[in-house]
Amino acid sequence: MTLEGRTVIITGGGRGLGREHALRFAERGANVVVNDNGAGPDGAGDDTAPAREVVGEIVAKGGNAVAHIGSVSSWDSAREMVELAVETFGGLDVLVNNAGILRDRTIVNMSEAEWDAVTDVHLKGHFCPLRHAASYWRSESKAGKDVRASVINTSSGSGLRGNPGQLNYAAAKAGIAIMSVVAARELERYGVRVNAIAPVARTRLTEAAPGLGDRIAEETDGTFDIWSPANVTPLVSWLAEEKCHVSGQVFSIAGGHVGWQQGWVEQEAFDMDRAWTEAELADALAHLPAGPPAWRSSI
Repeated sequence: MTLEGRTVIITGGGRGLGREHALRFAERGANVVVNDNGAGPDGAGDDTAPAREVVGEIVAKGGNAVAHIGSVSSWDSAREMVELAVETFGGLDVLVNNAGILRDRTIVNMSEAEWDAVTDVHLKGHFCPLRHAASYWRSESKAGKDVRASVINTSSGSGLRGNPGQLNYAAAKAGIAIMSVVAARELERYGVRVNAIAPVARTRLTEAAPGLGDRIAEETDGTFDIWSPANVTPLVSWLAEEKCHVSGQVFSIAGGHVGWQQGWVEQEAFDMDRAWTEAELADALAHLPAGPPAWRSSI
């Protein structure tokens, strides 16, 4: 199995998971567009070095790569990265939406700017590249070409089950999961598969997360490094293969564990052949839990 000749865009490809994805894709023969604006974990600042350094590593090993410096949540920047892939390598086959930031805060302390920044980078930052890539693939399909494209989006366990202190991040990541399901249904006609992953790995974001950074440090030893971001990349790489059949699915991945996730499944039904009264509802639903389910880690 190979990715030889396939062209991929990887957003946030300068560090962490994105860097591992870029190196792995290039190793397997793909042409790689490394997008990264070099911002810090909170989205502040910019630096061209991370993307260019990853491109340099790939080229030094005989691979094909080009850097794109720009924000994933900018409509024009997202269009430009798709155009760069097509102009440089003759097409686009894979989009890996990976870029993200954190601005953790409890609800009562979260500012409007902190909400906007996180949802902008994650949710809009997935939509903009997806929108322009989808337009390209639709045009190719309508022109009679055999499109076999793949999109891999990045959700999170926080988005699938909720994590206190991450309302903005969890909401955006939950949106990304269902965005992937809807996009898979809409784009199937054009030869495009769409999936999402919810990874757990050592990155700048997870090391800064309350409690998780300490756990990462404690559980890293000299044997199998379950926190290595390199553990996540094979799933992304497989989902990008031309012959991969999977679409519209969400996977958790941590260390050597891969979980097939499905959410919001009806647990119990309550039916009437007429409208309910408040008193009847209170009686029928009296046994339900008084609080939300406890946080359950994926690792």
